[in-house]
Amino acid sequence: MTIAPAVKRRRISPPIPTDDESSPSTLVVQPDEPSSNSFFTNAARWNLEQDYEQRPRKQKKKEKENTRLPIKTAEGRVEQLQLSEIKEDGEDSGPGSENDDNDPASEKPADVEEDRPEIPVRQQIVEAKEELARVAGLIGENPEEHVGAYRTLAQIAASEIPTIKKLALVTQLAVFKDVIPGYRIRPIAESDLAEKLSKEVRRLRSFEQALAGSYQTYVKELTKLAKSSHQDSPDGTTTVGHVAISCACALLLAVPHFNFRGELLKILINKLSGKKMDASFHKCRETMETLFREDEDGHASLDAVTILTRMMKARNYRVDESVLNTFLHLRLLSEFSSKASQTQVDKLPPGEKGKSVKVKREFRTKKQRKQLKERKAVEKEFKEADAIVSHEERDRMQAETLKLVFVTYFRILKARTPALMGAVLEGLAKYAHLINQDFFGDLLEALKDLITSYMSMEEVNEEVATTEDETKPNTEEPAAPSTSATRASLLCITTAFALLAGQDAARAASLLHLDLTFFTTHLYRSLPHLALSPDLEHVSRHQKRPRQPHLPETNTPPATKVVNLQTTPSLLLHALAANLTPRPTPPVRVAAFTKQLLTMSLQLPEKPASALLALLHGQVVRTHGRKIAALWNTDETKGDGVFDPLGGDPDGSNPFAATVWEGELLRLHFCPGVRDGVAELEKGIGGVG
Repeated sequence: MTIAPAVKRRRISPPIPTDDESSPSTLVVQPDEPSSNSFFTNAARWNLEQDYEQRPRKQKKKEKENTRLPIKTAEGRVEQLQLSEIKEDGEDSGPGSENDDNDPASEKPADVEEDRPEIPVRQQIVEAKEELARVAGLIGENPEEHVGAYRTLAQIAASEIPTIKKLALVTQLAVFKDVIPGYRIRPIAESDLAEKLSKEVRRLRSFEQALAGSYQTYVKELTKLAKSSHQDSPDGTTTVGHVAISCACALLLAVPHFNFRGELLKILINKLSGKKMDASFHKCRETMETLFREDEDGHASLDAVTILTRMMKARNYRVDESVLNTFLHLRLLSEFSSKASQTQVDKLPPGEKGKSVKVKREFRTKKQRKQLKERKAVEKEFKEADAIVSHEERDRMQAETLKLVFVTYFRILKARTPALMGAVLEGLAKYAHLINQDFFGDLLEALKDLITSYMSMEEVNEEVATTEDETKPNTEEPAAPSTSATRASLLCITTAFALLAGQDAARAASLLHLDLTFFTTHLYRSLPHLALSPDLEHVSRHQKRPRQPHLPETNTPPATKVVNLQTTPSLLLHALAANLTPRPTPPVRVAAFTKQLLTMSLQLPEKPASALLALLHGQVVRTHGRKIAALWNTDETKGDGVFDPLGGDPDGSNPFAATVWEGELLRLHFCPGVRDGVAELEKGIGGVG
């Protein structure tokens, strides 16, 4: 008989503990038990069901129903606002919860974040282009609806990537040029806030204030970035500073009437005050010239001239000559009719404004007169709506501008800044018809002092050169004499005669009583020195027009006629034409100059000699042919004595005691142009006689 094995009995639940042996959990080891059989004792006392029941249970949170309506963002999207999930304290985020003990991720430090993948720069640029195009398109569709899009463009422009910053600046430029209205936006006063406005007016006012604020932020950003334009890019590309200056120039030409025009002018003039003449410098100078030419009301020109003259005075007139030449592009040269000086502007008397032409009165019926009156009222309203500038307001602005220009010219003339004397004399010659006649005496005295100082400086230079020639060895070549003093003197003479030519000849002769004998005598004395100068046709480095690297060779605009950038023979021809062309010139003076110029032609190069012969034939002989015909006839010698070519005074040189023998030598000249010029001159004299 088989014996069945005994059934093994197991104790499922531990004995009920007493009060002293009770513990919050059956898994906790009691300290009073021996360590040898602690494992088996504790294993027997485990109560897995009780531990499971004591754990906190995770309850599924009820999702809160979103009762909010969808909204429309500033970019035009319709989005549903999502409620943020708020964690309750004491459930899962408590410090003593069970999840914190069992979750291995909770053991990581809190400051460790997951590494996000870096976006390549090229991809960021592409995304920025798409975003800029989208935002600009939204603004172009409806600017009043997407006011917050300006802030989005400003945030993109704050990127540290230069390419994205430049793209954002140019995009903002295009947007503002399209959106800015044709009037200035004035700030809202406190009294206007309490007014009751319609919905359309309130909407338009909020749009205007938002536009003005965004535009001000943009201009401030351009001002900050333009200060770094002196730094060149290492890879040769256009820097952010140069882009900022280009944007400022474009804004000033596109919207000169809008707010913050002074800030834009400060950006340009700050660049013109520097010593570095790069592409941005030429861009700013051309922008100022274009602004002066296209300004109709005169407000922008007055602001620009005010800031420009203030900058020159602060720098003690140490600026480039081309900056001062921008004054030659002001519209008041052709539009302003009054006379002015550095302190006042003289208005024309009512009788000199022109006599009104009498028009025969046309007969109109009562109905026609009523219709004409209504039509004039409508035209007046149209003029006010179009903001047509009145002549009185424009004349007032141009008068203030002219006073600032004369103040600058006279201060430089008084300080005798060498680098700007040519530009000042050129400007005075251009503005001669606008200078007050009472100021002519002081101006001519200043020009006389300049010529005297130039001649004394030339004498000192000649003495120094002679001393150096005696001391240095004979192997060295002698230095060529400098013609800068003679050139400056010719420029002063040209300016003096231009001042007289800019006034009414009858009034100048009877009222002004100007004596230009000093300038005529100095010009006559300078002729022998100019004839023997080896550098007569030489163009020095400072006389050349600065190159404009940012303009292509094919699209370069034609150069304007500027006297102080011409060669010395050109200045000589200007001075001779102003001196010999007027009809009241004495015959003795004309004959003395004619005899001296023909003697000069024997020593001059072919081009200056041909130009002098053309001047004698085309202007002098045509105007004073009968007065000087005796020089070519040996039988009609007038006066006694001999001709004194080096006496210094043309009126006392006794020119009719001599004859023109230089023509016989000039007929044998190697240049065909000179030979033809002499033939034409003698033919003109023969026809007059």
